Amino acid sequence: MSGKCISFAAGPQYSKADRTQVKFPVSSLGDQKQWSAKLEEQHPYFWTISVNTPANAPIGQYDLFLHASKVYCLLGKFILLFNPWCRDDLVFLPNEAQRQEYILNQDGVIYWGTENEILAQPWDFGQFDVGIVDICFRLLDIGEGYQQDKDQTQRKNPIYICRTVAAMINCNLSRKILTESGTRECYDGTPPSKWLGSSSILQQWVTLQGQPVRYGQCWVFAAVMCSVLRCLGIPTRVVTGFTWAHNTNSNPNVNEYYDEDGTLLTPDKSARVWTFHVWNECWMARTDLLPEYSGWQALDATCQKKIEGPSFCGPAPVQAIKEGDVEVDYDVCYFFAAMNAKCKVWIHMADDILKPAFICTKYTGNNISTKSVGSERCEDITHNYKYPEGSLPEKKVLDKVYRKIKTLQAISSRREIISVPPGLEERVNLFIHLQSKSSLILGQDIPLSIEMFNYSGREKSTHLVLGVQSLHYNGVPIMQLWKEKFNFIIRNNEVNTLQVFVPYSWYGKELGENRLLRLTATVRDEDSYIYFAQEEISICDPPLTIEFPENVVLYQPSTVKISLLNPLTEPLEKCVIVVGGRGLIYRQRKYRSVQTEQLNGKTNTTQAREILALEKLSTRMNRQHRGRKRTLQLKDPGIPLLRDNI
Repeated sequence: MSGKCISFAAGPQYSKADRTQVKFPVSSLGDQKQWSAKLEEQHPYFWTISVNTPANAPIGQYDLFLHASKVYCLLGKFILLFNPWCRDDLVFLPNEAQRQEYILNQDGVIYWGTENEILAQPWDFGQFDVGIVDICFRLLDIGEGYQQDKDQTQRKNPIYICRTVAAMINCNLSRKILTESGTRECYDGTPPSKWLGSSSILQQWVTLQGQPVRYGQCWVFAAVMCSVLRCLGIPTRVVTGFTWAHNTNSNPNVNEYYDEDGTLLTPDKSARVWTFHVWNECWMARTDLLPEYSGWQALDATCQKKIEGPSFCGPAPVQAIKEGDVEVDYDVCYFFAAMNAKCKVWIHMADDILKPAFICTKYTGNNISTKSVGSERCEDITHNYKYPEGSLPEKKVLDKVYRKIKTLQAISSRREIISVPPGLEERVNLFIHLQSKSSLILGQDIPLSIEMFNYSGREKSTHLVLGVQSLHYNGVPIMQLWKEKFNFIIRNNEVNTLQVFVPYSWYGKELGENRLLRLTATVRDEDSYIYFAQEEISICDPPLTIEFPENVVLYQPSTVKISLLNPLTEPLEKCVIVVGGRGLIYRQRKYRSVQTEQLNGKTNTTQAREILALEKLSTRMNRQHRGRKRTLQLKDPGIPLLRDNI
């Protein structure tokens, strides 16, 4: 073995100076803590050599050379990833079931809807699809170039990787992966709700030569980032929170402004409280912070307005968010405000005066949800981020935060971070309660129930306005769909109940992409006090039914039937069914030609059944497994390997 050495080099411009080129001898003993080469088996015509990588080696593509008698021989190339199976790796995850879920699972669920009706959307992360690992490293290369930070030794740090990826998802102005659709129509691209997986987005980004793919919203950003980070070896999951305060500048005192008819006013086309928001959590040890901050870190690729720093947020320790440690770096204060804001409603009167409205306290950061380990069940993880509303621990955290805010405001007038939420001092003597079904199937009428309680000690004349608006997921209204006014005289200690139905014909044509409706009730009494209530509901599309044949043979074509029961009174036209199935069909397919059957033809309601036969649907499964052990086959030009394990 004398004179025989192994060397590796990483990156396009590797050198010994920046530690991207290392040379080490082939020996009979390996070293588990650093780069080393051990002779496992020696024959006259071939050697078997095992190469060990340190747990803190930078991830990336490496060239492996054999140096003998002043001759360098390229043995091959390999790609090194983070290793959550290695105890010395910063992303080490001790639970095997969680490793299977948050690294190896390519099938996921993203939650959306409202806090009272959480809906599930399947998602194909596809982190092991052909070519994805190369796209991920291309993404890192471009991101480092944009940040003018080409020190590839930083790639050993998962914090650095997470921030680079988050910047590239949506916040890099010139070379980002996705363009945010905002409230615009998506005629020149794919609407965010039409994506089924991450792989097609990343591949389209490469096809467009680094130009952003149109379009995405928060759940698409989070899903793509989950795919990239899982591909690189960082345990990651997608998280959804309902009633989310956005662009608050770290201020938990949120103001919303409505007109007298109950329509939210958004002159800048943005709302402060979103119906739901989706971000990521990634698992890592935080050697830069206190030990208790290790574990899940919140990472948000959706752009938001900040006083300083990049427009994405994180990775922020989830434990720091829960404890109100808003001084901790990486945007803990922004996450805390988004999940602990209290909303105050103002009514913009016809005479241009703003009047405060009495409203039940509207809290943000509700029903924080993620897919559970090993099942399709929705897991509520709100307790990871905050203590129960109204509990003593929550009060202590809020008091601590407000004390810190006052101190920071006294130190720096430049940073207006948070102000203590004010409250209405007048006594509430009228109470209103608005109620409806939390979700409806498309085509159903909306049942509205409003109860008004008079505790004023005397009879009151009231004016009630009920309204329905369609809205985007980010809280911005699309249009007023229905409005009706009522006048009541409510006796003291009396309860008045009103029930109305809003027909589908009034709201069906302008639902918007997210199928969300905001129901509002505005009451003004004879003393000019204003009372306000609102409820948000989801309008669900009828479910698709997928039927497989009773017997399916591996590698043999098969036919499935996809059916949809039309609940509307009119026929469906220009139908398109988009189908995706990793290991079954290549990429997504669109089918425009469908067969229509008229059912219950004797009634006035026409029901259509859309049947689609997918001919020659291969059931060949992709048996590309990812486990802890790897065999280095040097004929492969790029093999993903885990750190500390070749």
